[in-house]
Amino acid sequence: MAMSNPYPVQLSLHADRQMARWRPLVQWVLAIPHLVVVSALTTLRHVLTAISFFTVLFTKRIPRPLFDAIAMTYRYEWRSVSYAMFLHENYPPFDFQPSAGDDGDVSHDMLTFTYPDELSRWQPLYKWLLAVPHYVVLLALYAASIVVVLFGFVAVVVTGAYPERARDFLVGVYRYGLRVQAYVGLLTDAYPPFAVRAAS
Repeated sequence: MAMSNPYPVQLSLHADRQMARWRPLVQWVLAIPHLVVVSALTTLRHVLTAISFFTVLFTKRIPRPLFDAIAMTYRYEWRSVSYAMFLHENYPPFDFQPSAGDDGDVSHDMLTFTYPDELSRWQPLYKWLLAVPHYVVLLALYAASIVVVLFGFVAVVVTGAYPERARDFLVGVYRYGLRVQAYVGLLTDAYPPFAVRAAS
């Protein structure tokens, strides 16, 4: 069901489906430096989220610089993972500019977060519990994604093009998971929809 307002986390990918057939064989290797950085940024995000927990409890807000820094870690992760999964050919930049919005100048990947003016003081205490049904759905979607990635691998190697519906599915699953992370990670109080569509 469509929401009256767009969900405060939006992710999209606009890239040519045509790509060199050798790319699935090597892009994951080329992405290793970025994935190492992603690992470090994930640790940083956990620390920043822990700080956010207390700022929300005491002030009902996340300081904007803190919010933007967390958004940057998610954006960097998405650009790195989407490249590693050969969803596009653009090598991601080593860009650490904290920003909730995405200018889209450096990649076909677009990931934006809407900064909340105020958050519920008490939701951080139980959001993780409300998200349990989403985790169950995501477990099934992640399992299906493994099959879709393998299908995409074979399709690109054989035809030189990523099947559109397969790529849309993978982007949608990542979007869904990201929205759940943003909800549990205190970036929004909007309960994530059970949907992989971009319009939600």
